[in-house]
Amino acid sequence: MSHEPFDLKHRSRALTEGPHRAAARSYLHGIGYSAEDLAKPIVGVAHSWIETMPCNFNNRVLAARVKEGIRAAGGTPMELNTIAISDGITMGTSGMRASLVSRELIADSIELVASAHHFDAIVVISGCDKTIPGTVMALARLDIPSLMLYGGSIRPGVYKGEEVTILNVFEAVGAHAVGKISDEELHALEEAASPGAGACAGQFTANTMAMAFEVLGISPAGSAMVPAEDGRKREVAFEVGELVMDVLRRGLRPSDVITKPALENAIAAVAMSGGSTNAVLHLLAVAKEMGVPLRIDEFDRISEQTPLLCDLAPGGRYNATDLYAAGGVPLVFKRLREHGRLHTDAITVTGQTAGEIADAALETPGQVVVRPLDQALKPTGGFAIMRGNIAPDGSVIKLAGHERRHHVGPARVFDGEEAAMAAVLASEIRPDDIVVIRNEGPAGGPGMREMLAVTAAIIGEGLGDSVALLTDGRFSGASHGFMAGHIAPESVHGGPIAALHDGDTITIDVDNRRIDVDLTDAQIEERLRAYEVPPRHDHNVDVAIRKYAKLVGSASEGALTH
Repeated sequence: MSHEPFDLKHRSRALTEGPHRAAARSYLHGIGYSAEDLAKPIVGVAHSWIETMPCNFNNRVLAARVKEGIRAAGGTPMELNTIAISDGITMGTSGMRASLVSRELIADSIELVASAHHFDAIVVISGCDKTIPGTVMALARLDIPSLMLYGGSIRPGVYKGEEVTILNVFEAVGAHAVGKISDEELHALEEAASPGAGACAGQFTANTMAMAFEVLGISPAGSAMVPAEDGRKREVAFEVGELVMDVLRRGLRPSDVITKPALENAIAAVAMSGGSTNAVLHLLAVAKEMGVPLRIDEFDRISEQTPLLCDLAPGGRYNATDLYAAGGVPLVFKRLREHGRLHTDAITVTGQTAGEIADAALETPGQVVVRPLDQALKPTGGFAIMRGNIAPDGSVIKLAGHERRHHVGPARVFDGEEAAMAAVLASEIRPDDIVVIRNEGPAGGPGMREMLAVTAAIIGEGLGDSVALLTDGRFSGASHGFMAGHIAPESVHGGPIAALHDGDTITIDVDNRRIDVDLTDAQIEERLRAYEVPPRHDHNVDVAIRKYAKLVGSASEGALTH
């Protein structure tokens, strides 16, 4: 971070100043920008408002307040919009292939606009799963004064007097398939479970990444867990507009914030909260964009050293709104410091260090969402990195919400999610089975779809404690059970998962961090030579997704396209 006086129009001068820029100014005068406006720093306000989902539905409202804050603090805001794909709504369909692809497009589009229009600073507003890492990836590429504001969580619904979330609906589909609930009950639950705007209510991928980026320091302390429809969220948005002008005056850039110690803080927060395994994929990607060395095995080291303290869904009892009431993400800072896992000198966009945020955290008396260190849910974190002869380049297994650490069983192999889901709904999966879903990786899917529909249906049918699942695709942050995803190399690139056959004996051994099939190396190689990737039944794969499949790298390195 520079200590020299910072030129507030360090980029926009090239766009707005001098006689030779008269035509550019003329265009902007025509849509309401005065000469006085254009003499001020230009600050982008990027978001993913869209009417296809509740997750980002409040983004325009928040953007308006951010812009008011920027103007009040002496800047000129310029609003821009990018895309979003709903994981939850497209789940179980071919549309889910677009979800991870959208992360790259979101980053690309924000980078292009901010770069081409010479913004001096930028605020990005995120909501659903891929908008969160996508926006931060853009900030890392641009490396101009900036920060991210998360749009906030939806509040839980109420059904039969109990709080429910969208996860209850996914699991009810499995219960309905085996006759445990009626058509009428399923319909009543779907009407109740998603009662407004905001991202999914549990510690699923959106809230996991929102927490991770607040602990990373690229989002202001105390901002992430304010619910989407809470009146306080609009106040936070105004404050963010003021804050970005302060960040600009200080000359603070993402490269000052997104450092190795800060990334380790974020990983520890994910482990302590039992958060989504997608955090591994996204934090690897952000580190790569920022040029910070980070390997997948470092996640395992940090998780092994960090206790699971947050009693949050899907593995626990509480939701994001409960965490907000308990003290929010600063309370997680506090617990990390108490455990000695916080790099206290890491700087954040507010100018506070991580240690100062931990010191200032306010814990609601009697709260039970974030446990004290001596009452940990588990002594280690909510995920582990696995290798073995099925996943030589690594995979991620979720450990929050269950006590299983070892499973031996026969493989039930499916090429694609649809075939696996059909088998589950037809009650063809048996206790002890290990369901293998392949050809769902970044390139093979393409798009690395999430398997929430399958995992939720398995749990809904009562098999969650006796079945395991492996995939080169992903799991939703709402998934829970004994499952390993991100298996690399993926099947389409000759990964050993392509060699598996029905009935093969597979061992999942968490303590030794291995996933192995009872085959010799020679047998695996022989099968791989004979394996042919099955043709896709969905022939109308979008051009954008086909292009992504040609460019995307391994999940073990963040599934980036460069």
